[in-house]
Amino acid sequence: MSLRILPFRQYDENDVINLFALDGTYANESTTDSGYGDAGVFVKVSAGNFDSDPVAYGDDSYLGKTDYPFVKAQYPSVQLECAPAESGDAMLGITLRQTAKSDENGEKLLYNPVKAEELGCVLPGQAVPVATRGVFTITADAYDGALTLGGGVALGVTGKVTACAATAAEKVGTVIGTGSRSSGTITDAFAGDYAVIALGL
Repeated sequence: MSLRILPFRQYDENDVINLFALDGTYANESTTDSGYGDAGVFVKVSAGNFDSDPVAYGDDSYLGKTDYPFVKAQYPSVQLECAPAESGDAMLGITLRQTAKSDENGEKLLYNPVKAEELGCVLPGQAVPVATRGVFTITADAYDGALTLGGGVALGVTGKVTACAATAAEKVGTVIGTGSRSSGTITDAFAGDYAVIALGL
């Protein structure tokens, strides 16, 4: 599943940046895949040239066949881009939506924007909302190792955070709670450990 972030969250829309698309090489093939296109990935700016046009048009295999005679099919892409961040990078924030090409049936979401909205995802090349601060509940897929209450979080391996000292210079947030979800009579797709972090503190 393409979600590393659970529904409980609290943030101000003024702290959400809607300028950057996820670098297309990181988009998930399907909404049921798990990868760098997940919601809840910690990202950095990878292309931030504001001299470029806001949107560029070009051939893209996502469109399918683009070389029909006398037909010019071009795919629009936001030119400002973000990519998964890792230790030592300047973090932009956490993605609030997944970036995926197809739904659970392999059907391109390009042709069904309503379903894309229902699934809470954006298409490759579309701007993905990135929260720079707030309170977020992240699954164990969003962090590396164990997080402890009151401890800090810092960028770790690509797209994830890891524990750090509360006074560490590289700290990007604070752990304000931890827990574990378990499956009952109905399977919980997000069973397992989770942590609530205050990002930007």
